[in-house]
Amino acid sequence: MFEALTGHSGIFDGAAIDATHVKAHRSAAGAKGGAFAHAIGRSRGGRSTKVHELVDDRGRPCVLLLSAGNINDISMAEALIQAAGPIRLLLADKGYDANHLRRRLAAQSTEAVIASTASRREPIPYDTIAYKDRNRVERMWCRLKDFRRVATRYDKLTRNYLSGVPLAAIRAYWLN
Repeated sequence: MFEALTGHSGIFDGAAIDATHVKAHRSAAGAKGGAFAHAIGRSRGGRSTKVHELVDDRGRPCVLLLSAGNINDISMAEALIQAAGPIRLLLADKGYDANHLRRRLAAQSTEAVIASTASRREPIPYDTIAYKDRNRVERMWCRLKDFRRVATRYDKLTRNYLSGVPLAAIRAYWLN
């Protein structure tokens, strides 16, 4: 259902990527295959999962991926971009500032609107007006985390949790 609703033909005019942490309930641990196989990582805050998402230019979620909570955001950027297809403009926060990602986007003729990290000697210029639209991905997270099943992971298996997040997205964006 989710793929049918988010399917598009052609190129995304604009897209934004980001990730959020989701606390895993104690009942979510213990599935066969281990925690890492089920996208549950352990950090100082306890067990968590990270949901990575690409949203279209209207702020609607299009691609959802899961990883363990202790994984960097940029490690899933390649998979998000590949799953989305051609994009003209990609908005991302400082967590996605890396030369290899910028090169990949340039090779695809995608304009990267990514703020530079403070550790760069010379910050890379970006379109600050377009960057203000990145808040739509943050608004999308706020809207999805209104659903209890998304805000806290109660499911042991990745496939069960990953089936609930698109249902919440469908409810929040297409059935209103």
